[in-house]
Amino acid sequence: MDTPLVIDKGVTICPPLTAIQADWMKDLLENRDKLRSLIDQYGSPINIHSTVPFVENYKEYVSTLQTHRLDHKIFYARKANKCLAFVKAAHENGFCVDTASYNELKQCLDLGMDGSRLVLTAAIKTEQLIRLAIENGVLIILDNVDEIEVVSKIARELETAAPIGIRVSGFEVNGEKLYSRFGFDIDETKTVVFNHIKSNSSLIFQGFHFHLNGYSIEQRAVALAAVAELSDVFAAHGMDTKFIDIGGGLLMNYLQSGEQWQYFIDTLKSAVSGEADPVTFQNNGLGFQMIDGELKGELATYPYYNESPRDRFLDKVLSYTVGGQAVAKMLADRGIALHLEPGRSLLDQTGITLAEVIYRKRDSQGNLLVGLNMNRTQLCSSSADYLLDPVYLPAENNMANNDPVGVYFVGAYCLEQDLILKRKIAIPHYPQVGDLVCFLNTAGYMMHFYETEAHQFNLSTNLILHAGDAISLDEVHKV
Repeated sequence: MDTPLVIDKGVTICPPLTAIQADWMKDLLENRDKLRSLIDQYGSPINIHSTVPFVENYKEYVSTLQTHRLDHKIFYARKANKCLAFVKAAHENGFCVDTASYNELKQCLDLGMDGSRLVLTAAIKTEQLIRLAIENGVLIILDNVDEIEVVSKIARELETAAPIGIRVSGFEVNGEKLYSRFGFDIDETKTVVFNHIKSNSSLIFQGFHFHLNGYSIEQRAVALAAVAELSDVFAAHGMDTKFIDIGGGLLMNYLQSGEQWQYFIDTLKSAVSGEADPVTFQNNGLGFQMIDGELKGELATYPYYNESPRDRFLDKVLSYTVGGQAVAKMLADRGIALHLEPGRSLLDQTGITLAEVIYRKRDSQGNLLVGLNMNRTQLCSSSADYLLDPVYLPAENNMANNDPVGVYFVGAYCLEQDLILKRKIAIPHYPQVGDLVCFLNTAGYMMHFYETEAHQFNLSTNLILHAGDAISLDEVHKV
């Protein structure tokens, strides 16, 4: 593990959180002239994507599912990134797409995707959206009785039947009932939901769906076993379950070193406790805080380092035993297919975000602030901070300055809290106006999920890297 860096007027900065980089990222970052020309052409920030890792990640999931001898469908969670290039790649490589809005669904259909390879999981389903789904034979995941009634009504108007799945929640794990605002409580599903759909000729029941917060393997396995047992109740009344969909939330790994990750957490705790210099802006605890002299809370970020990411995470869920039987075998014995909806993990290693330095300044507390031509919503998810070191790309005339400094990257919104990263970052050179900063592995939820146009700023430009290093605008700019 790297030792702590003592830089910037003697202030200790914790060692780097070094991101894993795909080969295409390394190659592109070596071409400074090309990156500079892209910023000059499209402005700052820009997002650059490659669909090659996207397809590779999909194939890893397929291999794991085949090992467990499960029929399956893998739906890319479209909400994780708005670029149409990923929908096209899914279409061309035979996998499916999970849609969560009218525009997402319509764009997939306009690209030629068959309705049988789409699923609609939107939290709010308008009549316009439901009608589009039914007209194209898209599976609709139902969340509440009102949705059941609206889907039934529109299906009757269209003189057809709508394929549906039922979203389930309220699973009991280790004596605790897991809360979710989505779906029907599993106990209610056995009565209320069953009574609403068992004799409804406008609905074609096909299976169940759930999505759990957090990243617990045990919780997913227990929920999967519970829904398998629920399918027996439906089967006893002539309603066969074709699939169980476990949603997304399959962990991925961003970081090269578990030691770096643990050292950062330990250093953050020490800083919040007052035992070490701050490593975040104004000693933000990122979930930790001192209460009555004691350190409380837990890290409120994504768990950026994981030993068992993506397909290995899925394998552990499917191999988990409940009641003495692996959950994969529970499904196989019942002839039930497994559906899943990865977003972030399918997008692992598919995107970077590039921004330009506009200014440098010391604030009233002596912090070195580096203003970037972007805002916090353009590198933002529900996580308290993005815990990866960016790659700093100084201009050629800045390469001679080899004294490292610690900086905070700040953004363009007129808000005190518009920090791009809350963590203090060590960069190898004193920054200059016109330098570039590259944030790595940002395609999954970081680029677009919370991006806004406050101050009438333009949204970031999305570019696609093709074979032969050609770069084009994503088609999302054309619709």
